[in-house]
Formats: sequence, C-alpha cells, structure tokens
Amino acid sequence: MVVTAVEPRRKSFSALYIDGEFAMKLDTETLLANHIRAGVEIDDEDLHNLVIESNNKRAKEKALWLISYRDHSEKELVDKIKRDYSEESALAAVAKLKDLGLVNDENYARRYYKELTLGSKHLSPRGAKYKLMEKGIDRNLIDIIMEETKVDQREQIRIIIEKKYKNFTTDEKYKRRAISGLQRKILLQVFTISLMLQSLMVEFQTLKNYMLIHLLNFPLNIIGFLEHKVIHLLKIQCR
Repeated sequence: MVVTAVEPRRKSFSALYIDGEFAMKLDTETLLANHIRAGVEIDDEDLHNLVIESNNKRAKEKALWLISYRDHSEKELVDKIKRDYSEESALAAVAKLKDLGLVNDENYARRYYKELTLGSKHLSPRGAKYKLMEKGIDRNLIDIIMEETKVDQREQIRIIIEKKYKNFTTDEKYKRRAISGLQRKILLQVFTISLMLQSLMVEFQTLKNYMLIHLLNFPLNIIGFLEHKVIHLLKIQCR
C-alpha cells in the first residue's frame, strides 16, 4: 500500500489517503512524527500502530482538557474518554495522568465527600457514599473518609429546612401548609411500604411460610400505627 496524500483537516487532524482512496483521519503530529507523507509505503501493521498511537495521543489530550475544568475520578475520566476512543487508549491516558500526579482518587474522594456533606449540597454521609461509589471510588477508602470526617446531621437538616422553608417561622399560613405537605409525603411513603408488606404477606400465606408471616406481623403493626398517627395529624392540621 502507498500513501497518496495527507491533507490537513480541522482540530489537528489530517486525512490519510492510501492507493488513491480516503482511508481515515489521524492526528497530524502522529503522522509527522512517523514521517508519513505522499509516496511512503505502508503495510497493515504500520497502519494499525499509527491508529493506536494517534488514539492514545488524542485520548491523553482529552483527559487533560477534562481535568482542566474540574477534578475527576479515574473511572469518571475513563468513561468520558471512551465515548470517543477505545478503552485501551482511555486507560493508557488516565494511567499517564495518574503517574504525573494529575489524577488521584484519594484526594478527589476527600474533597468531593466534604463538598457533598459539609458544602452547599448537605447530603447525608450515606448519600455521599453512594455518590462516591458512582464515581468508582473504592468502598474501603470511602469508609475511612467517612470515619475521619464528622458530619452533624441535625445541623444539616436544620439548614435544609431553613433553605426550603425560609418563611417557616414568620408566616403561620406558610408554616401550616409546609407541615401539611411534609405529612402527606410521609403518609404516601408509609402507604407504599404498607402495600409492599401486605403483598409479601399474601405471598407467604400462599407458600404457607408461617415463620415469615409471623416476622412480618411486627413491621405491619408499626406501619399501621404510623398511618394512624399521620392521618390524625392531618385531621388536626385541616381544622
């Protein structure tokens, strides 16, 4: 095979023509570094290596571009790079940035956990843990960070309520509406749990699993008590 033309394209790409036909677009610097120009003979192995080298270079550039905007976990970076390049290129790019100290899951996890729990988001420690797990952070590392970072959940709840119901203490009408809305949400959740437990009870009765039926009686009684209390509060609120 003979390279018949190398034509510049947008975003530092060049179109590679082989035997008079368009073959593919590759990174311009990669082509120049390998002395690829019109008249050069090339075989399948050479072309394959060019593609890998070009993709690796572009993947690393994308990784640098992504972390220039904000911190990323290793998994997050790999997933984003894979949208345009192979998994091998994505992993190689992230490994290079990790070696340079530009990507560090432990540092990222510590900052992100504090942002989620102590920053403006005010998530619970468990909620923050799930967020970190979605980013691919190791569970053992998350547990260590949770142990080291103390979160006052009562204070978090107070801040959230103040933000969501800022007129809560001054406007009695607003206060009643807010309380009523919260009670209805709680009642809906209680009803949902109750239906699930009752469905399980029917299934266990069909299977004649009396031990599980007996175990379900206690949570069903608790749910019934909660339903009664919430309905009672709603009746008082509506007066």
